[in-house]
Amino acid sequence: MQTHLNEQVPTPRAYQATIAKSVLEKGSSLVVLPTGMGKTLVALLIADKILAQNKRVLILAPTRPLATQHEKTCIEWLSLKKEDIVLISGLVSADKRPQMYEKKPKVLISTPQTIANDLEKNRLEFDFGLVVFDEAHRAVGKYAYTKVATTAKEKKSLILGLTASPGGQKKKINEILEALGIGNVEIRSSEDSDVKQYVKPLEISWIEVDLPKEMLDMKKVLETMILERATTLKKMGFFSKFNTKKGLSELRAKILNSNSSLKYSAISHHATLFSLIHMLELLETQGVESLEKFMARIKERQQSKARQRLLHDPRFAILEEKLKKSDEHPKLAKLIEVVKARPKGEKFIVFSQYRDQVEVIRNALENCGFFAKSFMGKKDGVTQKSQAKIIEEFREDKFNILVATSIGEEGLDIPSVDNVIFFEPVPSEIRSIQRRGRAGRAKLGRMFGLIAKGTRDQAFFWASKKREAKMHSIVRGMADGKKESLKKKTEDGEKKVKRGQTKLFDYE
Repeated sequence: MQTHLNEQVPTPRAYQATIAKSVLEKGSSLVVLPTGMGKTLVALLIADKILAQNKRVLILAPTRPLATQHEKTCIEWLSLKKEDIVLISGLVSADKRPQMYEKKPKVLISTPQTIANDLEKNRLEFDFGLVVFDEAHRAVGKYAYTKVATTAKEKKSLILGLTASPGGQKKKINEILEALGIGNVEIRSSEDSDVKQYVKPLEISWIEVDLPKEMLDMKKVLETMILERATTLKKMGFFSKFNTKKGLSELRAKILNSNSSLKYSAISHHATLFSLIHMLELLETQGVESLEKFMARIKERQQSKARQRLLHDPRFAILEEKLKKSDEHPKLAKLIEVVKARPKGEKFIVFSQYRDQVEVIRNALENCGFFAKSFMGKKDGVTQKSQAKIIEEFREDKFNILVATSIGEEGLDIPSVDNVIFFEPVPSEIRSIQRRGRAGRAKLGRMFGLIAKGTRDQAFFWASKKREAKMHSIVRGMADGKKESLKKKTEDGEKKVKRGQTKLFDYE
């Protein structure tokens, strides 16, 4: 059979060939592989067989930079004419796209929203033998993947979902499988015998720090204010788990959906509570400067009742004064210590949840003589052109520390690094896996995580561990087809996490 793969293609590893063969035999599939273990090559092995049948291939990626990366790989690895590999995104005007579609490129690469829009407007004839959904864990809710998948299922295309982390909730994983019309799951972890030999070790160190007395004092003040506001809402008839952002969102929805005469007053108190919870999170996990900036924005914005309630509370002013006299979060000093201790010339990605803290970290690193740059998303006013320039400079070693928000976790062609640093744990197993996946890949990598004792950092750390263990148990159960053992596997995974709760790795 004719092959469209050229001599530039890496020799497929046994597990890649096995997975590709299984997908071709069993039909539409979800492939779960650790980051850096060659999901793209699996997709192209399958695409090669589809192209040999004179059928076309559609590759979808959630962002334009990632779609561009797929285009580059296809050009390098497929023996096709230039016009047979076409990238189309929202940057191409809607009136020009039909002309490009009419040329019937053998491999079409795009972002899902573009294809979904063009299907809705009848600009595109959907005749693809294979549709690849990269970062397939996004195929839930109203995301454009689900719209494209509906057409792909109707046209009986072979559907291939690729992800490193489908999530730790059985309901969500089933939603992904249903949305994509998938009946076969192929999963490999770093512990599987056919993958283990290719996985470069990732040394993981979680480092605990103690909050200083002045921070603990401010923490107590904020916790008192939070409890007062929660008590007020409870008296109004609204009570929920208010100590997390998710719990707050659920509480707000509950208030809005109620018929209570106190609804609008409750929404105002809820807004105050939300600000206080956020202030506590910044204090516990980020630091003084980030909290100061947030409090300054509260004062600058148009004053609603919720904000006035905060500003008229004398404790707000007391907190402002305490912050002026307080040192930065001890995690910042520990981060500098970690970077200084690593061999000269190593590359780092530092992840932080909030853009204010990204700037704090970058400034601190530069003040210590390191070359660091911030990396943020479009919401922060950074264009994709600027993002591409920063990544290219990082790849060319013009600087060696990238300080990023969640934009650096997926969907961008960021080169792998020697070290990844979590300024804070994140409760999402998907985000944790993708952050870790930026380190090592082709060589030994290290991951450092910073945890403030007695704060939500610890809660988020264990939440992520538990969800990741549960995710592997659920997906493995689906892949094995042993539905009856699913509950036991999930419980076993959770017990392993629980047994490890007393063991943290200290950085020395």
